[in-house]
Amino acid sequence: MTAPTAIRRLNAADPDFAQHLDHLLSWESVSDDSVNQRVLDIIKAVRERGDAALVEFTQRFDGLSVNSMADLILPRERLELALTRITAPQREALEKAAQRVRSYHEKQKQDSWSYTEADGTVLGQKVTPLDRAGLYVPGGKASYPSSVLMNAIPAKVAGVTEVVMVVPTPRGELNELVLAAACIAGVDRVFTIGGAQAVAALAYGTESVPKVDKVVGPGNIYVATAKRHVFGQVGIDMIAGPSEILVVCDGQTDPDWIAMDLFSQAEHDEDAQAILVSPDAEFLDKVAASIAKLLPTMERAEIINTSINGRGALILVNDMQQAIDVANRIAPEHLELSVADPQAWLPQIRHAGAIFMGRHTSEALGDYCAGPNHVLPTSGTARFSSPLGVYDFQKRSSIIFCSEQGASDLGKTASILARGESLTGHARSAEYRIIADSEQGQ
Repeated sequence: MTAPTAIRRLNAADPDFAQHLDHLLSWESVSDDSVNQRVLDIIKAVRERGDAALVEFTQRFDGLSVNSMADLILPRERLELALTRITAPQREALEKAAQRVRSYHEKQKQDSWSYTEADGTVLGQKVTPLDRAGLYVPGGKASYPSSVLMNAIPAKVAGVTEVVMVVPTPRGELNELVLAAACIAGVDRVFTIGGAQAVAALAYGTESVPKVDKVVGPGNIYVATAKRHVFGQVGIDMIAGPSEILVVCDGQTDPDWIAMDLFSQAEHDEDAQAILVSPDAEFLDKVAASIAKLLPTMERAEIINTSINGRGALILVNDMQQAIDVANRIAPEHLELSVADPQAWLPQIRHAGAIFMGRHTSEALGDYCAGPNHVLPTSGTARFSSPLGVYDFQKRSSIIFCSEQGASDLGKTASILARGESLTGHARSAEYRIIADSEQGQ
């Protein structure tokens, strides 16, 4: 491994700090024209040729010799077989994580509700699960059974009737942990397809792949671009950027712990972002030393080194209040409050995907088994979006049931507003239900 270079240092007291911070945070999740055109061509082919296109693309991109879609369907029995092939500790860990994820998400379930007004008019909301959800899972060596749990379990808790999973198997590589996780999470159908073609199949349906209502799950640039293009035909969870962690520390946590917390996100890929904010300059030096000491011990040292040096930073602030202000400005995917009294600062946190409280709560626990979802908003989108949850697999219908008197009273208001918009059809429709004064009280 090449020698690690010094991690970027920023000081919030510098007059150009805001400019430097904006540059550090900038990341464009856009496809170049060639990727965009290839994805559009793939979507078009799947829409026009269905299963035949999926077989062709799987042969071309995944290096598989398949003759038909029958070769790309995994039966439930194959998922159950995976449970017997993984080790006992692996199965126990998956089942414990699944239980915790399920328990947490059960508390997110929303129920239908209504209320009755004095004149008998009933207003309310009907909550209904989606009929079918599609789950994209990266395949091959870069496999994430934890993502299967985090995406499939909330859908099942929401009441989704059918969860359809797509997972590529390049060169025939099947990940037993992923299949076991699918079994435990209750996935209903599995197709061994991937890439933009899998997203297109879920969005539009083919002879074998059922059309879904929403596509969730992480993927590469082709998957992300395809999700952008099919949005509107189906719902999507989000267009996720690189993984991020922001650690706010008062300088009293073990610097080795903090360095490893930064590594835990930096090891995802070269574009991942790991930032530490502290009012203690000496502590920042200690963490920098820990980074240099621990980096050579990491299996993914090259990736971590590129990430830390390209998009990482140690930021010195005046005090903890300014640290919180910087955290809200960044709106990170993962925020660690590694401080003496995290509860005291929590009310001031406005923008974060997930908040990890205290010195002992590493972000890694949230990735796997704490319970809350690890599918989180990235690239500052925590300013306006939330973690994946049961609510993403439910939809809400408004209920309006007017009594005769209620229709009459509301009709007068609607008539005035409709005529103000020159929509006389609206106005007259409402006016037909207005009870004449002579009829009142009869």
